[in-house]
Amino acid sequence: MVPLEEYATVPDSATLYEAVLALEEAQEKFEHLPYKHRAILVYDAKDRIVGKLGQLDVIRALEPKYGDMGDIKSLSRFGLSRKFISSIMENNYLWEKPLTDICKKGGNLIVKDFMHTPGEGEYVNEDASLEVACHQLVLGHHQSLLVTRGDKIIGILRLTDVFNAIFQTMKTTCSL
Repeated sequence: MVPLEEYATVPDSATLYEAVLALEEAQEKFEHLPYKHRAILVYDAKDRIVGKLGQLDVIRALEPKYGDMGDIKSLSRFGLSRKFISSIMENNYLWEKPLTDICKKGGNLIVKDFMHTPGEGEYVNEDASLEVACHQLVLGHHQSLLVTRGDKIIGILRLTDVFNAIFQTMKTTCSL
């Protein structure tokens, strides 16, 4: 688990640009971690974590027309062809402007408007076993889980850290 103090956080009123700067600062400040942070945790006016902003959330926010397309996630599970994906892009006029223009405009977006609000299956108690966390990650297709102590979020358990723990366990048990 990465403690909350070591993770990138921003208020829900922050801009996308401020969120990206917070992520960059956390990555530089905690270079000792084996993997870089890939998300930003979002807190409200009462300093409670209320959302996560992952890489895909940022990319989706830059192209607001994705919001008009409905539930893309469930569609993508069917294995869409490149031709079909291209036709969606062309027919919906996605990513038409130069990336520099899109990013400049997107930098002013407010995090609260496009952050991911974690569902019930995205929380794990600090005392839960690694097996329980693995089960939640796999069933929910999550990249991370918010670690709780009572009703307070104290850290984040990333898929990369879980995989590293499994890898290390496998190395020690299989080499015997």
